Amino acid sequence: MDLLKFYFMDSGIGWTVLGAMIALSLGGVGSAWGISIAAGQGAGVLSEKPNLFGKVFLLILLPGTQGLYGMVYAFLVSSFTGIAGDMTRAQTLTPGVGIALAFVGGLLGVVLMMSAKYQGETAAAAINLVAKKEDQFGRGIILPALVETYAVFGLLVAILMLNWLIVAGATIAVP
Repeated sequence: MDLLKFYFMDSGIGWTVLGAMIALSLGGVGSAWGISIAAGQGAGVLSEKPNLFGKVFLLILLPGTQGLYGMVYAFLVSSFTGIAGDMTRAQTLTPGVGIALAFVGGLLGVVLMMSAKYQGETAAAAINLVAKKEDQFGRGIILPALVETYAVFGLLVAILMLNWLIVAGATIAVP
């Protein structure tokens, strides 16, 4: 019970870790979801046109980046807050800053998960395009890449919010 009190009520460490883990988890779930959608379509195409493996593989792989973005965010949270090493710095996190970081991580996780799902659907459509017109691969890869931009925007805004909350939290915590 003392651990819960320390991590969630006396400091923001528990909330901060929770937000980072939500971003990591939902990004990973979304990537697995998106890859499975694209891979299902890719398997059907490859059963008839195995020579398209390289192109189809790249399209299947695209939704996997959102899981990486969740991992990048979790690493940055650990580093910026000191949780990954300098626990004296981490102990200055107020519960309010921790809760705010939990919201940032949770919302980023939702963006990553949904972006990966929709990117998987778009990649599946691009796989169909390549199956019918192999010379259209360049155009086909642009389609799921457009969906990717929103995952990138989400990560960038989450990093900005992380930096702002750490600076603002340190300023507010100092009397």
